[in-house]
Amino acid sequence: MGDLSDAIEPTCECINGTGLPAVLAREASSFFLLENHWQLLQEAIRELIAVAQSVGIKVTEEINKSNKCDPTVENWQDEVERILAADLEEDYNRLEGCGCFCNCPANLARRYHLGKQIVEKLEQVNRLINKERQFTRYGYTPAPEKVEERPYTKTIGMEPTLELLHEYFNDETRSIIGILGDGGIGKTTLLDAFNNDLMKQCRSFHVVIFIDVSNLKKLDVVAIQRTITERLGLPWVDTDERSRAKILSRVLSQKQFVIILDDVRKEFQMDVVGIPTPNRKNKSKIVLATRDETVCSQMGAQQNIIHMKVLDEDTSLELLKWNLGTEALNAVGTEPIIESCAREIVRACGGLPLALNVIGKSVAGLRNLRDWKDARKAMGTDIGNFYGVEQMFQKLKYSYNKLDKQVKECFLYCTLFPAYSSIRKKQLVKYWMAEGLIPADEPWRGYRIIKKLLSACLLQSTNSDLKVRLHNVIREFGLWLASKDNIFLVRSGQGLENAPSSDQWEGPKRISLMSNDIRSIYISPNCANLETLLLQNNPNLNSLGRNFFNSMSKLRVLDLSNTGIKELPDCDQLVLLQHLNLSQTPLTKLPEKFSVLRELKHLDLSVTEHLEETFDNCSKLLNLRVLNLFRSHYGIRDVSNLNLNSLERLRFLGIAIHAEEVLKELKETDPLAKSTRRLSLKHCEGMESISVAGFNKMEHLEELYIESCDALNKLVVDKDERGTSHLQVLTLWELHSLETIMVQPSPHHFENLRELTIHGCHILKNISWVASLEYLDKLVLSNCDGIRQIVVEMRNETDTMVIFYKIPLGIRADLFLNPDPCSLFAPTPPRSRNHPPRRRRPRLRRRPPRPPPSGLRPAPDLSPASISLTLAAD
Repeated sequence: MGDLSDAIEPTCECINGTGLPAVLAREASSFFLLENHWQLLQEAIRELIAVAQSVGIKVTEEINKSNKCDPTVENWQDEVERILAADLEEDYNRLEGCGCFCNCPANLARRYHLGKQIVEKLEQVNRLINKERQFTRYGYTPAPEKVEERPYTKTIGMEPTLELLHEYFNDETRSIIGILGDGGIGKTTLLDAFNNDLMKQCRSFHVVIFIDVSNLKKLDVVAIQRTITERLGLPWVDTDERSRAKILSRVLSQKQFVIILDDVRKEFQMDVVGIPTPNRKNKSKIVLATRDETVCSQMGAQQNIIHMKVLDEDTSLELLKWNLGTEALNAVGTEPIIESCAREIVRACGGLPLALNVIGKSVAGLRNLRDWKDARKAMGTDIGNFYGVEQMFQKLKYSYNKLDKQVKECFLYCTLFPAYSSIRKKQLVKYWMAEGLIPADEPWRGYRIIKKLLSACLLQSTNSDLKVRLHNVIREFGLWLASKDNIFLVRSGQGLENAPSSDQWEGPKRISLMSNDIRSIYISPNCANLETLLLQNNPNLNSLGRNFFNSMSKLRVLDLSNTGIKELPDCDQLVLLQHLNLSQTPLTKLPEKFSVLRELKHLDLSVTEHLEETFDNCSKLLNLRVLNLFRSHYGIRDVSNLNLNSLERLRFLGIAIHAEEVLKELKETDPLAKSTRRLSLKHCEGMESISVAGFNKMEHLEELYIESCDALNKLVVDKDERGTSHLQVLTLWELHSLETIMVQPSPHHFENLRELTIHGCHILKNISWVASLEYLDKLVLSNCDGIRQIVVEMRNETDTMVIFYKIPLGIRADLFLNPDPCSLFAPTPPRSRNHPPRRRRPRLRRRPPRPPPSGLRPAPDLSPASISLTLAAD
């Protein structure tokens, strides 16, 4: 007897053609054509898995832009997961193993039921495949969260005050609430906790906005407006402050809002920044924190003030213990004498949380009774009330006194920077080396000191691992220490239009007038002790007196960056100068006798767009470790001018080159090539192509800037077989002939790019390779007519503004586009798999970045940020 299926198949065809009811025909077909349906099902499943992987890639791209997966797509993915989890292969193999699909009567029922399941699943799989073809979007930009979570800090002892704040907040008669307390008493910690509580209790409010005002000297209207704009999910309007305020006020007036204003130092009119006055009718609320009761009254909170009090002794001890290490904590808990010492310490802190946290870190590692007695003695025996700031500084001085002399000096140096500003770690270390606080060739010691200051709570971390900041109370404490010996003159960030009088310059060792609006300094001060002078970020400072430097023979650090200085006065007396920063100035030439600065180790002339003459002085400064002429107008135009081989100690070279022959010479010149960190190429006539592999000897090259090389049509990014490329920043600017960027498969020389800017490259079309750059933090595109594959979403055909994007960790984009962007970056096709997983949802996750090459740090975590995408007008 032959195989029954062979005999029945013609019969089945007849059944389908007889006009029998479709249900009967389907039943017969599922039974007799089981093997055919099984093969069709396997093919359909393979297709569905491929489609699901493609959908996963698109969903991942949306999530990486901080968008959310479209609910229809998410439901589709759930259904795919469920269908793939229902595996019929085991039942089919068992039936096939009998060797008799239809001949054995015992398997007829099993065959019947399995055939029905196969047909049903085949229909479901085909339905899902067809449904995916109808998707028009895979993600959407979510509205900003109602409440944005703040950093968590332990609120020991603040629970009653927090409860009172909630009570005031829930009282409909209280619209503006004031939190009053001295610096360091925990106002910010309280507001952070309150903000986070609103995530669970916000009820009918549309949005909660937390704003750090910090208006000690001047109200930063733009920064406040930007915060409000981002939290409302609005595009940034590049207009005047008053117009923006009207827009924001109009939007907020239509919402029930909560605005939390931290560190309000002076009264300000809220309508100036765009905050409408809350009242019982609109049921909105404002909570403000200040040190001055007058501010509460002036801003409408006079009837609703919550006074923050210092902690009692038991609570203070609890907060101190929270900062202790395990051994110290055990000692306090088990040894009554040690507990007594700890109690005397917290009494001396006067219940101020900041002091308790700072000192708690300092005593965290104490183990034995002698250590605790020493700490108690150092804190003094004053157990009286702790009211004044100076008294607090006396207590904070214990943490400072525990530092060695070198670290103390480095800490005091941090106070030269403006209040509330972030400080770049690298900049600090450079200054410290120049002043001789750490050895000139051992920057690692500087980073170790920064770590010590962070551990002692004298410095604070920021969102960037490249920067630190000083709590304002700690900064004032440092200035208080420096004032004892009159060694500092600090007026940074105070909006000064005139420099201090000459008599104030006579004693200080360090002077900081940075970040002001000083126009000129014509005095000839007597500065016999001056070692550091910081004048940067005075953009209108255009002239110094002819004899300004005459009495500064001890000066070691001079920073004039980002000023309007066009010409330096005679600097013959600056024979000990180690660090000179003249970057981003309109300087036209260096003094002819500039080479007398024989001790100079760091010279920054980057982005000096008017510098025309150096009188060959740079090659005569034989102690230079850092020479930065990156993007300077003074570019090397002839090979004979590349005469820097005498700088044998050079470790960092930034250079501007204006001729292809000079570039060829530099690439082959050791050790200049090896010390090149930043390279700008401009007006290199006749240079038609660049191969990045040609920069192999520039093994430390970090930034490449190519501008206005009109003949350049091709950039070749070769494979980096050795994995040594350190290139992190690339700018392609006004390259009108650039048509092709050829990027070889990984690993290549763009592997570690962090920032990419492409501007004015009109015929460049394909930059799809950007999507594969794992470490990319920032992408800027503007005025590139040919580029069409851009991540963008327009409001409509006539709008010139593009919807906000929430940019995710790892990618931040400022896109200035033409009004005809087309599509998303095309996803890379998924690799085929012989045995794709069946029991997991086929979504792709962002893969963890591989470790960067030696000398590179991993990309810092970036907090999600709202970026306005604006269309550039031609």
